[in-house]
Amino acid sequence: MAKQAISTPVIRRLPRYYRFLGELELEKMERISSKELARRMGLSASQIRQDFNCFGGFGQQGYGYNVSELREKIGFILGVNEKTGVILIGAGNLGKAVATHMDFRKRGCELIGIFDSNPELGSVTVAGLPVHSMDKLTAFCEQSKPQVAVLCIPKGAAQELADQLISLGIRGFWNFSHFDLRINNPQIIVENVHLGDSLMTLAYCMHREDECSSLQDE
Repeated sequence: MAKQAISTPVIRRLPRYYRFLGELELEKMERISSKELARRMGLSASQIRQDFNCFGGFGQQGYGYNVSELREKIGFILGVNEKTGVILIGAGNLGKAVATHMDFRKRGCELIGIFDSNPELGSVTVAGLPVHSMDKLTAFCEQSKPQVAVLCIPKGAAQELADQLISLGIRGFWNFSHFDLRINNPQIIVENVHLGDSLMTLAYCMHREDECSSLQDE
């Protein structure tokens, strides 16, 4: 029997569980009930139990959840120890910020290469890595075999570059380009990041708070 697909909302809640449980570890909390975890996270206890049951369930009746064990299991599901190889394309202001401030290693990834088409960046180092010119991309991918690309590039350049990256073995994209990569490449895995959309959602909710309670930390 084929595995049942896990819904996108459940998947998107997993990192949040992992983050909250890490905070509980820092508080030296050893165990927690679904009711208390729900209270802290603004969810329902039944929602938490349903989410965890998608992966077999983790708690013990009458005991609740061991905080460290639960975080470790969710981390395993998320693949935080896998260290998937990542390259970043576009070392402008956004790319530099992502490379510098995102702790890739704590999130199951390892940033191994940065590329940009601007020749003036050839002598620049970002997050401890040299910025390579784009003409070195093919050789780098053939040797280091990254699986994920972070695209911090203009929308107009995204499709051609994505086609090249897919041909070089890239399977996943963290996409800041605002171009819908899956239109022509439905086989790839894409996580689109639209910072402007997020800000506009906030602006909407500032004026319509009664309509937005369900949007909080989904």
